[in-house]
Amino acid sequence: MTELKNDRFLRALARQPVDKTPVWMMRQAGRYLPEYRQVRAQAGDFMSLCKNTELACEVTLQPLERFDMDAAILFSDILTIPDAMGLGLYFAEGEGPKFRKTVRTEADVDQLQVINTASDLGYVTDAVSMIRRELNGRVPLIGFSGSPWTLATYMIEGQSSRDFMRAKTMLYTQPEVLHQLLEKLSLSVIDYLNAQILAGAQVVQIFDTWGGALSHNAYLEFSLAYMKKIVDGLIKHADGRDVPVILFTKGGGHWLETMADTGCDCLGLDWTVDIGAAKSRVGRKVALQGNMDPAVLRSDREGIESEVKTILKSFGSGQGHIFNLGHGITPDINPDNVKIFIDAVHQFSGSN
Repeated sequence: MTELKNDRFLRALARQPVDKTPVWMMRQAGRYLPEYRQVRAQAGDFMSLCKNTELACEVTLQPLERFDMDAAILFSDILTIPDAMGLGLYFAEGEGPKFRKTVRTEADVDQLQVINTASDLGYVTDAVSMIRRELNGRVPLIGFSGSPWTLATYMIEGQSSRDFMRAKTMLYTQPEVLHQLLEKLSLSVIDYLNAQILAGAQVVQIFDTWGGALSHNAYLEFSLAYMKKIVDGLIKHADGRDVPVILFTKGGGHWLETMADTGCDCLGLDWTVDIGAAKSRVGRKVALQGNMDPAVLRSDREGIESEVKTILKSFGSGQGHIFNLGHGITPDINPDNVKIFIDAVHQFSGSN
């Protein structure tokens, strides 16, 4: 086991004292970086980049060369599982992810097989192993997956959606079919994340990007219940350390208490939640990650530093805060402003 040179992130996840609040960004390896755009152009397209072990490793490490990040996150996509199930993932320029096949009937669900990561998604675990090796203990490595509900929305709609008309129609007219789909996705995610852990991921995050689109009862039944199943099925200890789990539901501020009851170690917060209020609700049970609006990065030094200070003050004293954005960084952001943000978190957090 390579000794970690910077374990600030893991200590915060375990709600242990840290010298400075750790910070990383969702989508930190991405289009806002000119060096990323160069490698993506070299790869030819997004999925070719994901499936090229060396290039996926290279772009994962790029943000660490520019910024004082406290964690690296695997460069991949949440839709690798539906792609491995045979739906034919592709990315249309300017339109986001799309699938050549959709899942809209019971027969469609019956045809889907639970994935075997070793045979179906070996390029992901190969990348995890290479990244972990290249990091050489510099910072911890995060693996991830989409949540079953979020994956299901893309599979049913065939692409991203604003109203989730087809997915919600299935939920309310054929709930048993949706449950069958979510069950297969849950088993696939468990296999996928455990394979990432065995390949070297030291933390895993479940991205429930579209959980906030659900009603209260539907969220508990069709999203959170399956994330709890995943948490229960994950490897808890590997490489001589506990393996923490982060749950992130965008728009999930209503459900923080029940999310914390899943057995996860940390809750990711979007920017609509006051982190101090969230801490008073669940902070003794789990760590909290977040939660600056990515749009703040379009501001100047004064605006960025002011918002960092506001969030740090809201969280207050005590352990268990990982600073992050409330969602992924957008492609238009100036990398210079990212450096201001990262440095500000470390400068103004101090000992806590």
